[in-house]
Amino acid sequence: MTRIAFLDVDGTILEHGSVIAPSTVTAVRRARENGHLVWLCTGRSAGDIHPDVLAIGFDGAITNGGAYATRDDETLVEHPLPRADVELLERYFEAHGIHYFLQTHGGVFASPGMGPVMSEYRRERHEKRAAELEAQGLPPEQPLWREPRPVAEVDRDAVAKAVFVSPSTDTVAHAAAALGEGFHVIPGSIPLPGGSNGEIGQAGVTKGSAITEVLAQLGLSATDAIGIGDSWNDVEMFEVVGTPVAMGNAVPELQRLAGRVTTAVLDDGVHNAFAELGLI
Repeated sequence: MTRIAFLDVDGTILEHGSVIAPSTVTAVRRARENGHLVWLCTGRSAGDIHPDVLAIGFDGAITNGGAYATRDDETLVEHPLPRADVELLERYFEAHGIHYFLQTHGGVFASPGMGPVMSEYRRERHEKRAAELEAQGLPPEQPLWREPRPVAEVDRDAVAKAVFVSPSTDTVAHAAAALGEGFHVIPGSIPLPGGSNGEIGQAGVTKGSAITEVLAQLGLSATDAIGIGDSWNDVEMFEVVGTPVAMGNAVPELQRLAGRVTTAVLDDGVHNAFAELGLI
């Protein structure tokens, strides 16, 4: 029986930065050799997925939190935000002093204030993580492999979602209330030292909605689908697959929502989940 596994990237395949457990690579390739399908299912833009992740080899990819899904050169799902919604988001961010990224299928575009904020975050994180990784015998994180382009260059008819970094701690709730029911606002996964960050997409466009569309086009049942993730944008994925699995590094509430929990991202989490579920 062919099964299909949908894997989140950051915190599931990739430890936030650039480190991948070797067992994850082995597990994905072995599962595919055994006749199963393995898809990426990420909040990232297709143009912003680390090359080391792509090099593992996958059967397809859901990207931008469900706004797009592609298989080889074929686009199966395509739900960009309406231009008016993009402009509304930018007005909201600018009115509240919030830095942001806009994501298209092909890349990421940063507001003017985002660069310094993320550079400082990466500097602090690099210093902290260098000692941790060395102690575990793991390779150091690599620098950001692709810098975002200026938001002035974005095609506002092709924006899939926004990611924001705010100095306020309550921006997720505030944005959800201020923007209204046409938007899907969730907490983000950037572990900043203060403030808050989140993701904003089109209401009804989630990893779960994309999985449902992909399964229908592939002629597969949700009961044969596995979803593995660690972030708030994985909740809808957990809701639509027959076998949801939270990573050991996910927060307790997400682990509870999934019901099944594997080990952490660098503790062979994907491999252990695949082994337990009989894919390898």
